[in-house]
Amino acid sequence: MEMDLSTIVLLAVFGFIAAFIDSTVGGGGLISLPALLGLGMPPYLALGTNKLAGTISSATSSYTFIKSGKFDKKLMLILFPVSLIGAYFGAKTVLFVPQEFLKFLVVIMMALIFVYTLFNKRFGQDSNYKGLTKFTLGIGIPFTFLIGFYDGFFGPGTGSFFVFLMVLLFGYDFVIAAGNGRILNLASNISALFVFTMEGKVVFMTGLIMGIAMLLGANLGAKMAIKTGVRYVRPLFLVVSITLIVKMVYELIFTG
Repeated sequence: MEMDLSTIVLLAVFGFIAAFIDSTVGGGGLISLPALLGLGMPPYLALGTNKLAGTISSATSSYTFIKSGKFDKKLMLILFPVSLIGAYFGAKTVLFVPQEFLKFLVVIMMALIFVYTLFNKRFGQDSNYKGLTKFTLGIGIPFTFLIGFYDGFFGPGTGSFFVFLMVLLFGYDFVIAAGNGRILNLASNISALFVFTMEGKVVFMTGLIMGIAMLLGANLGAKMAIKTGVRYVRPLFLVVSITLIVKMVYELIFTG
């Protein structure tokens, strides 16, 4: 892929927009990954390169949420390594297994999440967090592993899955859930990036150019989420969810 001025501008624009969205509710891969593929990058290189840019984005937004105290330190100490390990195995698996069989399952899951959030008007509006219990951790740990595995294996919607898990299972409001979700997504990105780098599937110059733009977008998006609160995060979550569903249904029907 030639790095002329137009390519650099496109990478920067798509990277900024992707990170702005991803920093709050996830789903940035809907924009950044197709952008890399559209510029002519082979699929596995696009996956690896996108992980480099995504790691920069999630690190930036995680720092912003942590600095503002919009996360649960105790829970993150437990779940961060779980997401890390899950993504490692997911990234190892994707190098040998086709991704297509996952798409149908992800569409169903995202559709259920969208409908649940849409019709539960108070969902994520207020914090119902009552502390960590054996029950919530007993469910949260394996689901965090599975979401991390999914991120290493495929990726689109990972942030949304983490946010939904934080709200539904643990009872956080959308803003704290977004902070926790970004930190867990950082773990999965780091792990997947390590695997793709070891396998030589990362184009560093391209990833860094997109990553720098993502740094700016992630910082702005996280600050806006913290400032405006649930009234901004919840509608964005719904928009990103339905966009992901439409995109993946289209791919299933028209591209197999």
